[in-house]
Amino acid sequence: MATRTAPRPFTGWHITAILVGFFVIVMAVNFTMARLALSSFGGKVVENSYVASQHYNELLEKAEAQDRLGWQPSVWLDRTRHVRVTLAHDGERLPIESATAMIHHPLGRLPSQALVMVGDGQGGIVSTKAIPQGRWRIELAVTHGDDEARYRRDLK
Repeated sequence: MATRTAPRPFTGWHITAILVGFFVIVMAVNFTMARLALSSFGGKVVENSYVASQHYNELLEKAEAQDRLGWQPSVWLDRTRHVRVTLAHDGERLPIESATAMIHHPLGRLPSQALVMVGDGQGGIVSTKAIPQGRWRIELAVTHGDDEARYRRDLK
């Protein structure tokens, strides 16, 4: 029969190695998550959150008024990467009288650009230049008559 050896004693070196290993893992995860967060956050959402909160009810009223218009915008990129926009109400196309548009890179890696929009001859509008490859967010303000609506859409 084989003789059984006595277990090795648990010394201070063992607990030191366990504690150091634990904190190395925790720090590695924290640094990795912080690096990922900083590389993917595009920046601030509003200039001053306190001032923005003071106008919150006004923003809600504007949003409700825009919802009452019942407009359904269609915003898309055509094959040549020009932005196209149409506006409908109750299934019928509304002519867009004017529009302003800005495109922003969602992560802020590329500078924002103003788009010049012109009529497409069918009541819609189209950008005069193609937008660069990648993901973009468009902020669009369209008018029909005395009414104006603002939309934000992601373009891919």
